Amino acid sequence: MQTVDEIFKAVEADPQNKQFTMQNVHPLYHIEKNAEILIISQAPSNKAQSTMVFWNDPSGDRLRSWMGLSKDEFYHSGKIAVMPLDFYYPGKGAHGDLPPRKGFAEKWHEPLLQLMPNLRLKLLIGQYAQKYYLQKQRKLTLTDTVRHFQDYLPEYFPLVHPSPLNYGWMHKNSWFETEVVPALQNEIHTIMHD
Repeated sequence: MQTVDEIFKAVEADPQNKQFTMQNVHPLYHIEKNAEILIISQAPSNKAQSTMVFWNDPSGDRLRSWMGLSKDEFYHSGKIAVMPLDFYYPGKGAHGDLPPRKGFAEKWHEPLLQLMPNLRLKLLIGQYAQKYYLQKQRKLTLTDTVRHFQDYLPEYFPLVHPSPLNYGWMHKNSWFETEVVPALQNEIHTIMHD
């Protein structure tokens, strides 16, 4: 089994990532050997990538609020890992950030998951993470998948992305704040304080 450092170097050396490595842009993810909560989203934001601090943006502030965690707990508890579907900011598209590159998660997620044997809960943030991990278990829409989050527990907890671009979705789906967020906080609190 490869070590965390070996995998990091292999990611940087992969020809798929040559354009980033040549510009001295490093992959952004976070592995903790004792992690119990894994956050899987599409890719780092531009701000997170430029500062090399995962979830270091307004989306991260909202995610921590949903989880009921302080910044200190989020970054320094040793219980939280972050493994997006692509470890590099993909650039801007017409409707937000571009999707993660095909084949990236297939190559790097499994060796990293092997380094985290204590995982209890995986947060699947957004449609790309849900499609990759839930596959045919997903509902017809992201909204239905998130609304039926209990169907995927205890292993997975599907969430809408906390991006400001989704504020309209949250306004239309008020059940998210009243039903899903408290359930998420309960799951997180239980794991953080066991």
